[in-house]
Amino acid sequence: MAYINENYLKLKAGYLFPEIARRFNSFSAANPDAAIIRLGIGDVVKGIPRVIVDAMKEATEEMAHDETFQGYPPDQGQDELRAAVVEHEFACRGVEVDVDEVFVSDGSKCDSANIQEIFGIDNTVALTDPVYPVYCDTNVMAGRTGPGDETGRYEGLVYLPCTAATGFLPPLPQSHVDLIYLCSPNNPTGAVMNRQALKEWVDYARAEKAVILFDAAYEGYITDPEIPHSIYEIDGARQVAIEFRSFSKNAGFTGIRCAFTIVPRELMGSTQTGESVEIYNLWLRRHTTKFNGVSYPVQCGATASYSPSGRQAVRGLIEFYLENAALMRTRLRQAGFTVYGGDNAPYLWLETPAGQDSWSFFDVLLQQAHVVGTPGAGFGAAGEGYFRLSAFNHRDAVEEAMDRIGNL
Repeated sequence: MAYINENYLKLKAGYLFPEIARRFNSFSAANPDAAIIRLGIGDVVKGIPRVIVDAMKEATEEMAHDETFQGYPPDQGQDELRAAVVEHEFACRGVEVDVDEVFVSDGSKCDSANIQEIFGIDNTVALTDPVYPVYCDTNVMAGRTGPGDETGRYEGLVYLPCTAATGFLPPLPQSHVDLIYLCSPNNPTGAVMNRQALKEWVDYARAEKAVILFDAAYEGYITDPEIPHSIYEIDGARQVAIEFRSFSKNAGFTGIRCAFTIVPRELMGSTQTGESVEIYNLWLRRHTTKFNGVSYPVQCGATASYSPSGRQAVRGLIEFYLENAALMRTRLRQAGFTVYGGDNAPYLWLETPAGQDSWSFFDVLLQQAHVVGTPGAGFGAAGEGYFRLSAFNHRDAVEEAMDRIGNL
């Protein structure tokens, strides 16, 4: 008999986005003529910039010739891409990151999910609430939690409620924790952490010998010059933090997949007997053992995104979605909704109408307005009573969706 990992049985019946897809598909099948507008899953809609596509085409052509053929990619990614990441993401902001500390991957979702494998099962994990479900579910799968309750909270995890009263920023834990998941700009709330807030978390982690797992996948959407783009802009963060980045939402790579993770050499963990261990080496071993690498053409495309014309084109994509977000924020407020986010992030976080929980509001939007969003309850107990809308769609679709919601 092959025994299963019974921790999977603790998980709620469906991951948030498959449940949305199930309801969407069911409604679509019953209403084939409905023109449904999707503002739920954060998938981009604009084409990949031409300079990036041309670089991928050229790299693909190289694969057809013996003289320029590329086989297995380097374990941590192409040197040209990693050097461009260091120059344009960190050095330009006065942040110290070495090329060797950059790990290229096929998505920040994978890395933020897999990073927990290199940490012991006995670590106490802190999550914001609401939270990107991947952080929670992967720790459940690994066995760091007890069963979940009716609100979706799991025994053994420390939840940090992010509410309107806190500006949707997480409070520091009231007790010791070992691993801390933070996301800024935040998914789903759109909230951003300023320099002082990040400093408090870095100071806490240093005092408690904790590790911060910092998801900065949406940093390209930060418009406020006072908001850090990287946790490494904070003194001491290199001793306590791992940072995740992505090309998906910035450069439109959701269909071709590329990302990177930064693991500083100074970051240390401990064995049960108190021996210090360099976490970099653990992630290097995990990465080179389990990950096949990102294809050569895709990495060439990612590198091209850092060329002068590439940076200009990527900025244009980001500004388009931010303009969508601004339009949505204005129209939703005119319709009487209380709305947060959307200024330094591509997500808007709105309060559901009185008397409607988040899944009820999902059904109302789908059935009456033919608009798909994301129920806040899918992100955790503190997300109940809220709803996430994504700015990732074409302008005419966004305007039509706002008209429909305004007429509910």
